[in-house]
Amino acid sequence: MLAKEQIKKLMIKYFIYCRKSTDEADRQVLSIEAQIAELKEFAKKENLEIVDCFTEAKTAKKPGREKFEQMLKIIEKGEANGILSWHADRLARNSVDGGKIIYLLDTGKLQSLKFPTLWFENTPQGKFMLSIAFGQSKYYIDNLSENVRRGIRQKLRNGVYPNKAPIGYLNEPKKRTIEIDPKTARLVRKAFQLFSTGKYTFVDIDKFFFKHGIKSSVNKYLRMDKIRNMLKSPFYYGVFEFAGETYQGTHKSIISKTLFDKCQEVIKQKSKTHFNHQKEFHFLGLAKCGECGSAITAEKHFKFYPKTRGKVRYDYYRCGKKHGYCSQKYVSDQEFEKQIREILWRHSLHELNAKRMLNWLNADEIREKQTVENKISLLKPQLTNVEQKLDRLLTGYLDQVIETNEYQMVKKKLIEEKTNFMEQISSFEKNQFLWVELARDFINSALEAHKIARAKNNGEELSFFAKKVGSNYFLSGRRLEFLPMRGFNALAAPAPAASAPLSLHDLRRGWDLNPRELYQLKRLATSRYGPLSHLSYTQLYLLKCRRKELNLHFLTETRP
Repeated sequence: MLAKEQIKKLMIKYFIYCRKSTDEADRQVLSIEAQIAELKEFAKKENLEIVDCFTEAKTAKKPGREKFEQMLKIIEKGEANGILSWHADRLARNSVDGGKIIYLLDTGKLQSLKFPTLWFENTPQGKFMLSIAFGQSKYYIDNLSENVRRGIRQKLRNGVYPNKAPIGYLNEPKKRTIEIDPKTARLVRKAFQLFSTGKYTFVDIDKFFFKHGIKSSVNKYLRMDKIRNMLKSPFYYGVFEFAGETYQGTHKSIISKTLFDKCQEVIKQKSKTHFNHQKEFHFLGLAKCGECGSAITAEKHFKFYPKTRGKVRYDYYRCGKKHGYCSQKYVSDQEFEKQIREILWRHSLHELNAKRMLNWLNADEIREKQTVENKISLLKPQLTNVEQKLDRLLTGYLDQVIETNEYQMVKKKLIEEKTNFMEQISSFEKNQFLWVELARDFINSALEAHKIARAKNNGEELSFFAKKVGSNYFLSGRRLEFLPMRGFNALAAPAPAASAPLSLHDLRRGWDLNPRELYQLKRLATSRYGPLSHLSYTQLYLLKCRRKELNLHFLTETRP
């Protein structure tokens, strides 16, 4: 018996796993080097075969340790079947990783665990003791975390800053307080005094500190954000902020509140104000240069008329010329806005035409609803019939009238039929008015474009809706060119078309000039495959509304 156990021990291949965390809980644990030395000595004493060694410096409070996961994957492949570690808490301090270890023991892929400080045997009792050890490790780390948070809350109540002391102060470990650093406090006070004059920048303060020996950990200048945060920190006059809340500190102040406020005024004056130019120039970011592809930028000029209007401002849009030489000339703000209005004007619907189309749409919606209800009313009896057949089939099977094989085959067929009917009914109920809503939204948008084009002093609305009507705006030869969105291109017309109601014949709006577009519409209209896009539904509805006047019979054609 003893010989068999020795042979079995020799057949097990072990991985050494060592972990060291920077958490408070693990500060007393042996270092990784010490763990490796102790474990190798233990392996030699117990005659254990070591295949590889895994080490990492990461907390085990939560899952996600790379080396640990790598080790478990290799064990699952069968390259090793044992783990040697200093203690169970080195393997896991959370329920997920602990559960993985126990599961591998249950499946037999992991056959042995060895700990110099803990007994374990791969038996039900051993796994029970291991789960207790994992539970104790988790409880310890959870309890420690709660104790730390409680200690922080008590420090805040006492007015003690619970973090590392800033420049000019020191952490006193014996008293657990923050005290003034006699070497740097006077330099910090002098820095605030210099900065409050307004003659010194953050860089100057950094140079002042470097000159007097206040440097970074690598003996270089301090970072600018550290200088800025120091000059903005209320800690130096006796108040500190933690987790978004302000506390009155018990530490001694280095500067007065008056000096601190002066520094804040200087910071406010020195801070750069980022002006949103789009509020001043509404069409920035809308177009690019048609020649070089640079973004169109804007600029303002002033001219003085001493006898009439005085100082007058003129705005211009021009190529940014970021890609080299460009011959394109500027366009005045009035001309640019005029062209945007013309674009919206041509791609809009008059109120009477929109009303007429909405009436058609409402009528079609009623017919669509009736059609869908008729289809559903035809499908529901068929669904009920299939459900009754399933009930009768089950009754016959329970009464042992039908054999098991026949029952399973017929049941599978009936369930497929039931699923098919249910999917058809669900599809009709969900999608019956989808195209109606899409068409209604588009008609309302086209009507809104008409109103926006006629309004005054609405540059921001013009810019927003221009992006809705089209894309790829280019300025070339002082003229705007763009690609209309699907649906809006069907509304393109000369400017007078939007200023008055149109006849149905006029609603055609230049389609004959683009036979390729007509072909694309015909192809969409006659396609049976795949859902149509938002605006293509609308295009088809526009064509449908006018097919008698335009003689567009292809809408009713079907693919051969």
